[in-house]
Amino acid sequence: MKETKITLSEKEMPTRWYNIMADMPNLPKPPLHPGTKQPVGPEDLSAIFPMALIEQEVSQERWIDIPEEVLEIYSLWRPSPLYRAHRLEKALGTPAKIYYKYEGVSPTGSHKPNTSIPQAYYNKQAGIKRIATETGAGQWGSSMALAGNLFGLDVTVYMVKVSYDQKPYRRITMETWGASVHASPSELTQAGKKALEADPNNPGSLGLAISEAVEDAATKDETNYSLGSVLNHVCLHQTVIGLEAQKQMEMVGDYPDIIIGCCGGGSNLAGIGFPYIRDKISGKDVRVIAVEPSSCPTLTKGEFRYDFGDVAGLTPFLMMYTLGHDFIPPGIHAGGLRYHADAPLVCQLYHDGLIEAKAYHQTGVFEAALQFARTEAIIPAPETAHAIRGVIDEALLCKEEGKEKTILFNLSGHGYLDLQAYADYMDGKLSDYEYPEEKIKDALSKLPTF
Repeated sequence: MKETKITLSEKEMPTRWYNIMADMPNLPKPPLHPGTKQPVGPEDLSAIFPMALIEQEVSQERWIDIPEEVLEIYSLWRPSPLYRAHRLEKALGTPAKIYYKYEGVSPTGSHKPNTSIPQAYYNKQAGIKRIATETGAGQWGSSMALAGNLFGLDVTVYMVKVSYDQKPYRRITMETWGASVHASPSELTQAGKKALEADPNNPGSLGLAISEAVEDAATKDETNYSLGSVLNHVCLHQTVIGLEAQKQMEMVGDYPDIIIGCCGGGSNLAGIGFPYIRDKISGKDVRVIAVEPSSCPTLTKGEFRYDFGDVAGLTPFLMMYTLGHDFIPPGIHAGGLRYHADAPLVCQLYHDGLIEAKAYHQTGVFEAALQFARTEAIIPAPETAHAIRGVIDEALLCKEEGKEKTILFNLSGHGYLDLQAYADYMDGKLSDYEYPEEKIKDALSKLPTF
């Protein structure tokens, strides 16, 4: 069976990012200052972000130019390839056509450098010497370590403790590129100390690691904070994925009926989906589906309301679907999806019915991952495997209904540094966990009301 690989030349790489804020029917409500509860202004964010990123955060311009120096580094791996999954289609016996955009070709093996590179660039331009950040499974921390190395910035990473223990090679990757990595919660910040005092065995969470990184940045000179998902400018940078995919799909004369991405903070779903949601807003019949873990069901079970982006309450209030900022999810292997909320842009689009959401247990997710690896030969990251589970279910529905549809998904990263997760699955050590409704209600009851 001949492989279908659709590639673009370097000259065809996007030179502008797409900003969905220009086309959304309803914009997200503004971030609120945690003290005054008034909309935050540029001066409130300038302590931890460079002005160029603050401007992108609030911009409603449809297209934003990608700096030449960023494009030059992008060209190390971009444009990324688009594949037709013929062997998976055959194994499923489905009439559906399945395509995947493969972001695992980046130096870090995931989509995250699409935003770490411009973030490092803008911080360097602003005279910043050091970046503090967090990471869940390690893809973001690795990407920020790479970007810091390329632009001469020191990088400190607070890595969620359960992932720090599960994924030592992610830590080694970060350290190879010169970053300092600490298990979170740590003894280095007040937020970390407080969490450890309350529970010495705290497994950590993305919300807590964010608290540590924000505190670090806010209390040290020439240090800024960098975030790998959730914020508007992060979603903006990731749209190179969907913009390339649109050109590649045009090359084969096809257009997706369904677009699927895993969703933790929302950056990879935004990357593949936002350019197509623009088409949907304009009247195109296309579905965009966010897939999340049942153990961290932000969109499917959370509430749409203002909440902190971190555990310690150092960030502004953001309007999001949330499980409560002190929510500590179980230690599933898909560490990049273990966040209590989602990007405000993704949440608003979901609230407005422009995005769908599904949640899956991790054993079914790894079953799908193995089927993909044994047909398409790429071992996917546990996060990406959630999208693959959704793809397989949609393809089987096409088979049941006898309908030919085109499905596109973002294979946002490979799983070659996540093999312990596969070992645990094949050894029968993984269990399913559905977060109890009463715990979600308890966490949400502690949130302030507006």
